[in-house]
Amino acid sequence: MTLSSMMGAQVSELRHTLNLNLLKSQMTTETAQAAVMLQKMAPPAASSPHPYKGISVDVKA
Repeated sequence: MTLSSMMGAQVSELRHTLNLNLLKSQMTTETAQAAVMLQKMAPPAASSPHPYKGISVDVKA
């Protein structure tokens, strides 16, 4: 095994490790941003009526 082939394998492993770390960091950042966005959303009003429910009923014999 030559020196350049051993270094090539190490470089490949290092590149793979760096890509995984970047992916993990990006996923953590996106998860945190999604959590903040969900917390900022206004809670739905519990007492607001449905816009059309119960207005009319279709009955066919």
